[in-house]
Amino acid sequence: MIKICSIEDVPKGSTVSADVDGTEIAVVHAEDDNFYAIHDVCSHADVPLSEGEVDGCTLECWLHGSRFDLRTGEPTGLPATEPVPVYPVEIRDGDVYIPVDENGRPTPSNGVHPS
Repeated sequence: MIKICSIEDVPKGSTVSADVDGTEIAVVHAEDDNFYAIHDVCSHADVPLSEGEVDGCTLECWLHGSRFDLRTGEPTGLPATEPVPVYPVEIRDGDVYIPVDENGRPTPSNGVHPS
C-alpha cells in the first residue's frame, strides 16, 4: 500500500491528483462520502479527469463531458466508450492509501490497465 494524501486534502465533492510511479491517479471524495481512486486520464481524450466535476459517484471529464463511474471505471456518458482503471482505497489514520505491486505500480481493481 502507498499513501496518496490525507483525507483533509480532499473535501467532499473534490479531487486530488497524484503521480504514483508514473501513473496519474485522481483521488475523489464523492458525494456518498466515500473516497475513490481512478486513473487520472480520460479514455476518450488524453486530459486529466481530476479537473472535471464530481456528480454523485461519477466524475465528468471537463473537455467533452464523458462521465465515469468511480466504483467501476465504466463510462456512463459519451463520448467515452472504454473504461478507465480504478483502484481500491483504504483509509488509515486519516490518510488515503491504494495498493501497489512489487514494482511500486498501482494495482487496478477492475482489471483495466493504463494505456
